[in-house]
Amino acid sequence: MVRKLAEELGYEHVSGGDIFRSLADERGYSLVEFNRLAEEDDQVDRDLDRRLRDIARDRDDVVLESRLSGWMAGEHADIKVWLDAPLDVRIERIADREDTDPETARAETVERADSEARRYREYYGIDIEDRSIYDLVLNTARWDPDGELDIVLAAVEAYNPAVDEGKTPVRNVADHL
Repeated sequence: MVRKLAEELGYEHVSGGDIFRSLADERGYSLVEFNRLAEEDDQVDRDLDRRLRDIARDRDDVVLESRLSGWMAGEHADIKVWLDAPLDVRIERIADREDTDPETARAETVERADSEARRYREYYGIDIEDRSIYDLVLNTARWDPDGELDIVLAAVEAYNPAVDEGKTPVRNVADHL
């Protein structure tokens, strides 16, 4: 859906997950192994997060997709959207996408989520479950991808900076990068 959103808007799509997976592949790690490495070496996360922050700061017309994009983009984002789904739905989607069994997908997803939550809290003081910094939180289990796209496009198209009375403040995490 996010790629389609960028395409519909004529914007560049940047995925933190794609960057992370590519770094893991380049170094010969599985995602789970690379997450474990990231737990031991904070530079893995900090380098990725610094790159995301710089993209948000330096580029216009970008759809930035990452678990921390709302935090890293901060005041540079016009609209911050969080896409979510219940764990069982996410497991099913991941198992289909990765062509793996649901038990493996569940174990890896839970381990990755726990690992990321610990690291974000430790490195930046971020509670990844805090959705208050987002302008729109969407449960993607309720709509098909076209419906999700319609909802987010409507929010983007309705956004008018001239009447924006203030973005939700996002604590500056740049000092921790």
